[in-house]
Amino acid sequence: MQKEVTAASVVNARKEQFDRVRTLELLQPLSEVVAVKGKKILRFSLTKGQPPPDALLSAVIGPSGNLRAPAIRAGKILVVGFHPDVYGELFG
Repeated sequence: MQKEVTAASVVNARKEQFDRVRTLELLQPLSEVVAVKGKKILRFSLTKGQPPPDALLSAVIGPSGNLRAPAIRAGKILVVGFHPDVYGELFG
């Protein structure tokens, strides 16, 4: 059974860019970041001591220097990139 999910807000990445500084601000209230790159799923717990900012940012910032898309915030979790298993786990 699928959950019905509704976006509280939508940001157009072409009009509103998230560079390194703005992305770090976005991460402040979060407890977890899940970054998907290809088939690799990287999980960063932000409550058990911050991971080094460079490691975290290299996982979520793309070659353009901005936050990779899609990026979805669900409560205190940010998911960057797409993987059906991760989306099923969160939004199942």
